[in-house]
Amino acid sequence: MFMVRLKFALIFHNFSTVAAKHRRVPSKYKSLAIGKAQQAITDYLHTTRSLSYTHAEQIASNASVSIRSLILKLDFSVPTFSKSLRKHLSYHPINEFEFFFESIGIDYSEVSEFLPEKKFFFSEDRTVLDAACALSGFGFPWNKLGKLYKEERLVFVQSPGELESRLLKFKDIGFSTVAVIGTCLAIPRALCGGGELGSEIRCLFVKLKRLFDEFDSQHLFEENVDSWLAVSRKIRIFYDLGCENEEMWELMGRNKSLFLEYSEEALVKKAKYFCRFGVRKEDVALLILRNPAIMNFDLEKPVISVTGMLKHFGLRQDEVDAVAQKYPYVLGRNKLKNLPYVLRAIDLHERIFDILKNGNHQLLASYSVMDPDEDLDREYQEGLEELQNLRTKTHNIQKLDFLHEIGFGENGMAMKVLQHVHGTAVELQDRFQILLNSGIIFSKICLLIRSAPKILNQKPHSIQDKLRFLCGEMGDSLDYLEVFPAYLCFDLENRISPRFRFHKWLVEKGLSEKSYSIASIVATSEKAFIARLYGIHPAIPKHWFERFANRKTRATVILN
Repeated sequence: MFMVRLKFALIFHNFSTVAAKHRRVPSKYKSLAIGKAQQAITDYLHTTRSLSYTHAEQIASNASVSIRSLILKLDFSVPTFSKSLRKHLSYHPINEFEFFFESIGIDYSEVSEFLPEKKFFFSEDRTVLDAACALSGFGFPWNKLGKLYKEERLVFVQSPGELESRLLKFKDIGFSTVAVIGTCLAIPRALCGGGELGSEIRCLFVKLKRLFDEFDSQHLFEENVDSWLAVSRKIRIFYDLGCENEEMWELMGRNKSLFLEYSEEALVKKAKYFCRFGVRKEDVALLILRNPAIMNFDLEKPVISVTGMLKHFGLRQDEVDAVAQKYPYVLGRNKLKNLPYVLRAIDLHERIFDILKNGNHQLLASYSVMDPDEDLDREYQEGLEELQNLRTKTHNIQKLDFLHEIGFGENGMAMKVLQHVHGTAVELQDRFQILLNSGIIFSKICLLIRSAPKILNQKPHSIQDKLRFLCGEMGDSLDYLEVFPAYLCFDLENRISPRFRFHKWLVEKGLSEKSYSIASIVATSEKAFIARLYGIHPAIPKHWFERFANRKTRATVILN
């Protein structure tokens, strides 16, 4: 029987291999095969699905991966390939939405995220297709519509009439067709809202028109979509940072070079750097626009001494000493790219940002470590050498970099914390972000990590559940974590919740006159906890095991 199965498996393998080889299109015929497949899909969508020939052709010519997948389903032969395609499509209709979404510029690997559930044909729902056709008819490049769809799907639930009416109103403000297209691709939400322009969008486009006039756009921009899109995306960076600020628009008009000399990537990078100070986004926009020279500053590679940098910013010696005493984990060296979080870790971010904003931005470029040995920590250097010899060197260096990014300096404390935190750098960042999003101040999170590094070993959902329990059922505030940071390291289901509820029950029943702190309730060992219950009344431990303790706790006590 085994030999029969083996023989069958070999035959099937050989058959599959032969079939795969037979279907492989020779290199010299690949262009021919793709062209015929595109033509077959065009004809299929036009004649069978009643799409206009232009739109059918757009879909077929811009869905390269879907076309290749179709080709691989057929045996290739030059004389019969066109006929094979038509026959295949007659009996095996394609998922038209799959071809469509790839054709409008959505990466094929992401297409499945956008496919409508249980719908394969445009006849089942033409809403998205009709919107795309309307936009294309106005002049939007077909293969750029995916940018709109991914960012603002509501654009594609509007009727063609609403879209056309809205687009014409932008032209009425004074924009050319190409300018409207480029600007709307950069700011997709401008296309939402039906045929009438709301006051916010109208105001935005009026300001944009004034700005482009100041830029002398007729001579500055090439009259093509890509040119307008590139400039509009740069303007959007500042619009997203502070659209209500009139000074910002005036500064943009006076700093034309900012939008011509620097790439969108460079502008985004600088904006993100200063946003990490945790200040108002509007102030970040104004800092860059008032001081465009900042764009030339290298804020990534320079190494800083934290205490040296603080003195450079004008802090007195006693202030530096106070920082060193309260936040010793930030001391030592770090990189300038981590400065915003270093300052947040010591609660000086707003003060230093104000110094930069008020005409002292040059301080970022004028600092340098004077002494090669300045602020070098021997314990850190020794720990770093040990890491270099580990098999997990890369993994540990990435985690160490994460600690530096959140403000920990190159010092022994950072190395000690590193020994206790587990997970990848990305996982640690996610857990840190959960704490930050919960409302805990940045500097306090760093203090918590210094006191109880294993906080960062907890899963994000576990951290959220424990914080919710602390502030909800326990009725305490997040500030209590400063008293008992290890709270987050205990198991909620098996430790925190049952013990707290039992303690609450004892108090409510008048069996315990003493009210214990959360730390005393949670951190006490199981043996000491049971002994405490026995001291209240010999029968209480039995009630604990029967009513409140879970199986895991009971098993642990029995085994001990």
